Amino acid sequence: MSRAEAILPSASEHPATNGLRSRKIATVALLFTGYAAYYFCRVNLPICLPLLVEELGRHGIARSDAILRIGEIASLGTLAYALGNIFLTGLGDIWGGKRSFVIGLGGAVVFSLLFISNGILPIFTIAWIGNRLTQSIGWAGLIKVCSRWFDYSSYGTVIGILSLSFLVGDAIARQTMGLLIQIGFGWRRIFIFSACVAGSLLLLNLLFLRESRAELGYSEPETNPLNVFAGIGEKPKSLWEILKPLLRSRAFLVICFLSLSCTLIRESFSLWDAAYLREFFGYTASRAAGMSSVFPAVGAISVLFTGWMSDRLGATGRSMVMFFSLAASVLPLIAMTALRGGSSNSLLPVVLIGAVALFLLGPYSYLAGAFALDIGGSQAGAASAGFIDGVGYLGGALAGVGISRLLVAFGWQGVFAGLMAVSVLSALAAGYLFVYQRGLKQKIA
Repeated sequence: MSRAEAILPSASEHPATNGLRSRKIATVALLFTGYAAYYFCRVNLPICLPLLVEELGRHGIARSDAILRIGEIASLGTLAYALGNIFLTGLGDIWGGKRSFVIGLGGAVVFSLLFISNGILPIFTIAWIGNRLTQSIGWAGLIKVCSRWFDYSSYGTVIGILSLSFLVGDAIARQTMGLLIQIGFGWRRIFIFSACVAGSLLLLNLLFLRESRAELGYSEPETNPLNVFAGIGEKPKSLWEILKPLLRSRAFLVICFLSLSCTLIRESFSLWDAAYLREFFGYTASRAAGMSSVFPAVGAISVLFTGWMSDRLGATGRSMVMFFSLAASVLPLIAMTALRGGSSNSLLPVVLIGAVALFLLGPYSYLAGAFALDIGGSQAGAASAGFIDGVGYLGGALAGVGISRLLVAFGWQGVFAGLMAVSVLSALAAGYLFVYQRGLKQKIA
């Protein structure tokens, strides 16, 4: 049976099988739209960043100081997200994925509203840390629900589809917020809008999402027999019992490093690309917001293509695609270090941003997705995904304060030179992972 057949219903199947497949589709739809809504409460800060800098300027804060303060807020939020992934996501393996998923959405709503409650930096900081901390358990909750609904033979397809959720949510959020800014919305009304979107999807998931297919009387799904918990009869009772087998896996550690480096690049573009287009090329705030959506939009194409490609290259397909893709991402970053400020009509920087997304986001999406489920299985799917994602966001924390300091000290060329170096290290790590996995495959054969 093909992966597509494992998800999509066939009219000739037994009614019970059709019923299960219909519920699978509904589960994917709820998780997809729910996680896309997370991003309305995540990209609202970078979209409103130029507006916040301008407002702080009206309160007597110099532009460079405002950039540094907002960069620090973003980094603290990303650090909270990273620590939440490492220390909190294992709870999803204990109390269930649905609970983690809806808590993350609820936190996004509450803290987005808190952000606008007072126009002072300490409240901004507290609200953004709370937003990112509660959101940190959402993806691992999604992965846990998937491990209870889908056989391992369909992980690649299912996680590939769900990985599009954060790219689609990111792109739609940026486009709609850009249009709202164009018609006169200020940053506070943008945050209210994002909270309303997340709140509506929170309600749908509370009412209709189910923790597992076993709740509805279907059999438990099959897990990958090569996961690190294969052969362990007892269910882990603590976070350490869950993490210990993972931390002994060399492939898992390399994947964590790749998550760290790739997340740093991704978060840097997500946070700063609108400001780059506005300040360096003179785009208007609304046009910069709209054009910045090219990064997640092209990334969605990358996810689909690399997922399709890796499925056809065998057991080492994902690491092979990752190596060549990350090596290729160095080229547009080199070009961006050579760009000089130009006309607001120039599309070259947008094309180069899209090229980085094309080579980066497809491989990135599988690190805390299909890789995490393959290694952690149903017993530790949430912890595996959360730890990989959390280590990644430790690197992503540098996207705020680190990039802001590079920007103030060396300008945009210095920013992209730093990201180029990170991309080179990522490609080397992916190459090592490919060689290591190929060696394991030969030993098994």
